[in-house]
Amino acid sequence: MSVFRRAGFWNLPNTLTVLRILLVPAMVVILWEEPSLDALRLGWVIFVGAMITDIVDGWLARRWNLTSAAGAYLDPMADKLMVATTLVMMVERQWVPGWLAALLICREVAITGLRGIASQEGMVISASTLGKFKTSYQGAALGFFLWGWHDLGSDPKRVGLLLLYVATFFSLASALEYLVQFFQQGAAKVKRAEE
Repeated sequence: MSVFRRAGFWNLPNTLTVLRILLVPAMVVILWEEPSLDALRLGWVIFVGAMITDIVDGWLARRWNLTSAAGAYLDPMADKLMVATTLVMMVERQWVPGWLAALLICREVAITGLRGIASQEGMVISASTLGKFKTSYQGAALGFFLWGWHDLGSDPKRVGLLLLYVATFFSLASALEYLVQFFQQGAAKVKRAEE
């Protein structure tokens, strides 16, 4: 068996996840001051690479039967750290309104907490289609902000902001869906306990 397919923490899926976490400070450095076009290109490559490896490491973990509690915790955390850090730094650059970034980040914290409570109670809050739309639009939005080129016939930052508003709609809609799932399962659990 390949060294990357072995059981234990240091396999390829977990290594990709840790690499994504280690790249988070690079986004801070890139967006610390008004970035040059070359810096934006590097940021775009890092961000898109992180989004791609987010898909790849989960797929590999399932395919090679390397799923673990550590991987299940670190994988979504790596994604949330990259997105939250990029959003905060874009607020610093005045590309994204602070209230919008706060809304998106608070939603992530709240739903992560809700899922943690659900897990402790033996409930499963499954990923929804709306949540996947949120992730897709949010990733595309931040990618456009980092794109930096004006060769698509429009300002990439305007396109990014528009996509971020769409992502916010799906973010709030999916949060409501998760809350409904949580309370329905909680009510069903109480009812079963009373019977």
